Amino acid sequence: MRELDLESVAPVLQAGGVIAYPTEAVWGLGCDPSNEQAVMKLLTLKQRPVEKGMILVAADPTQLDGWVRLGALADERRQAVLESWPGANTWIVPAGDRAPRWITGEHTGIAVRVSAHPLVQALCKAWGGPLVSTSANLAGESPARQRVQLDPTLLRLLDGLLDGATGGLAQPTRIRIAATGQVLRD
Repeated sequence: MRELDLESVAPVLQAGGVIAYPTEAVWGLGCDPSNEQAVMKLLTLKQRPVEKGMILVAADPTQLDGWVRLGALADERRQAVLESWPGANTWIVPAGDRAPRWITGEHTGIAVRVSAHPLVQALCKAWGGPLVSTSANLAGESPARQRVQLDPTLLRLLDGLLDGATGGLAQPTRIRIAATGQVLRD
């Protein structure tokens, strides 16, 4: 695993790499969501089944074009989603044509967030699009809130790490269904 900066991260992701980076509350694992091999590698590292689906994180809503169908939402629901961004709000939105099954899992929607975390925004801008965002821990284990809490075995299997501080939230981001506002994870 090597230390990355914003200039060196894009080639690692383009090559199908999996990276660790700080998010709003915990350390995350990320990769190119359009690269099936990269996503499968991440899922294997994390020991997470593909059926559960993945969260995508972006720097702005335009990076989600084609991945989601915000236009499929009622006007007031679409407005609620857009007004909550950037921020620590993850929404399940109807999946768009670009969203493959290795991202949606067994669902018809896709979980997405436009982050307000400065490093996550810079990472997505440097990459040029959304990234997979899942907690940097094995399935069932506690998420790492600080770099020193990252599992050393997991770290050795990663292709890179973008160092920084988490956003300081006490809990991972809230997940809601965009069409209804129903909270799935508070």
